[in-house]
Amino acid sequence: MAFYIGDCSQDSAHQVWLRLPTSYRQQATFITDNNGEAYRGIIPTAQHQICPNGSGQTNAIERFNCTLPQRVSRLVRQTLLFSKKLANHIGAIKFFICHYNQEVIR
Repeated sequence: MAFYIGDCSQDSAHQVWLRLPTSYRQQATFITDNNGEAYRGIIPTAQHQICPNGSGQTNAIERFNCTLPQRVSRLVRQTLLFSKKLANHIGAIKFFICHYNQEVIR
């Protein structure tokens, strides 16, 4: 769907929101963690559900966040493949996401 490399600020949340397809922004329900400050004012209240810690509703995204550094070695600082350029990180993440989504679809 969309991704953005940044911090956990409201500006970063806004960038992700802008990159989502219009149909998702209009119809989808978004489940987020307790970092509600970043999403407040970005995601419409009717479409936003904040899940409490330990509820298990964010398992899929947390699993993906753990899978990224395991599969994309340039994200791990103490490897020979670590990239110093942000553009290389973004390219590697984009490539991995596309490849990962194709594996899941099969």
